[in-house]
Amino acid sequence: MAIFVVATSLWPTAARAGFARLLSEITTRFGWLFILSVGGFLIAAIALAVSPFARIRLGPDDAEPEFSLTTWLAMLFAAGMGIGLVFFGVAEPLTHFAAPLEATPHTTAAAQEAMVLTFFHWGLHAWAIYAIVGMTLAYFCFRRGRPLAPSSALEPLIGRWAVRGPGKAVDVLAVFGTLFGLATSLGLGAMQVNAGLAELFGLPKSITVQLVIIACITAAATASVVSGLHAGVRRLSEANMILAAALLVFVLAAGPTALLLDCFVDNLGHYLQGLVQRTFSRAAWRGDDDWHARWTLFYWAWWISWAPFVGTFIARISRGRTIREFVAGVVLVPSLLTFVWLTVFGDTALWLELRGGVEVSSAVAADASTAIYVVLRELPGGAAACLVTTLVVILFFVTSSDSGSLVVDMLSSDGDPNPPIRRRVFWAVSEGVVAAVLLAVGGLESLQAAAIATGLPFCVVVIAMLVGLVVALRRFEGPELERAPRTPRSQD
Repeated sequence: MAIFVVATSLWPTAARAGFARLLSEITTRFGWLFILSVGGFLIAAIALAVSPFARIRLGPDDAEPEFSLTTWLAMLFAAGMGIGLVFFGVAEPLTHFAAPLEATPHTTAAAQEAMVLTFFHWGLHAWAIYAIVGMTLAYFCFRRGRPLAPSSALEPLIGRWAVRGPGKAVDVLAVFGTLFGLATSLGLGAMQVNAGLAELFGLPKSITVQLVIIACITAAATASVVSGLHAGVRRLSEANMILAAALLVFVLAAGPTALLLDCFVDNLGHYLQGLVQRTFSRAAWRGDDDWHARWTLFYWAWWISWAPFVGTFIARISRGRTIREFVAGVVLVPSLLTFVWLTVFGDTALWLELRGGVEVSSAVAADASTAIYVVLRELPGGAAACLVTTLVVILFFVTSSDSGSLVVDMLSSDGDPNPPIRRRVFWAVSEGVVAAVLLAVGGLESLQAAAIATGLPFCVVVIAMLVGLVVALRRFEGPELERAPRTPRSQD
């Protein structure tokens, strides 16, 4: 990581160009692999939830969940996608609205298409990737007694090599992907917090302010991760979800409420209607492959690159859940919450653009980090909402950073679910330093491209982990299920 930071700092332009070419090659040559894999992960998650293995607990048969349902959902949502929704909840729909895939730009048809595409990129598929990784890790750690690391899931396939060179290489890849992704998010988050402070207090948008913000977020995340899961991470996640829910309710009430409720139903219907076709669409002969590479394939690679971090964290907090409960909690509930958030913020922005004469799309094109503040300014009580939004952004970044530090610490401690505190501090500080250095020299784009580039090899790893899970379930749980007494059909 140090070598990467030094090289990117010394030659930022060459690094950006090199990683851009690498990313283009990955999405062009291996787009088919991402499309088939992500579609397969969603199918596999649903199949496991309705299979005879669905009642298997991620832990001993008498294990009880470590966290309440509400706390569990708050923690996994905050770590999995919270900050991205704040940043892109307005920016992505307005970008598609201005440059849609098929509709005429800046029309009601473009608005409808924009929301469906945003649903597609942020919905079931992303959470299915996290679910497969998290479920596999939780099963092998809490039920089979293996380390909480991706290499454990490879044991049914490669045997003792899972704890040797090949297995260790997979764990190191997971560490790099997590570090790259978290440092990128810290840099981007600092820019959005800076935009919020500029909106509220007139602070300048500058690298100096953003570096101070990174230092503050890193300090808060370090304190949280030292406190542990049951204190810092849990309490921050719960507070964050309360503030986010309050912000959501405010925009729903202050905006076009009836229209937003209609839009939610409409968006969900169109999303489900075209789900299968979009899932397996590669646009091989349509001439819009560049669009798919820049959007769908970019997102699939991005979610897969985040899977080691989010999947490991979700696994750590999911001991005692059944497979059916896990899939419902990790795939269905967060996706539904995501759709509600995107509708309220995205359709409010589109309503302002189409009916209110507010150039939100121009603001997005100029600076995506300011998009949500442009929308909030147009609503009654918008100043207070901007303050709450800034607090939500800060808390989402603190929870992402502290949970990410915990995950990297577990991975670098041979999968120990309760790793040493001093190492958590090291990783939390390291993430902040990397983000600050690369933000200062303009290397965040290279870091983001590097993070996404890890999506290709880890895509293969996730496929192997899924196969390892199925093999283990059939080998260890199948005979037990066959011996279990069956309930007569008349008593079902």
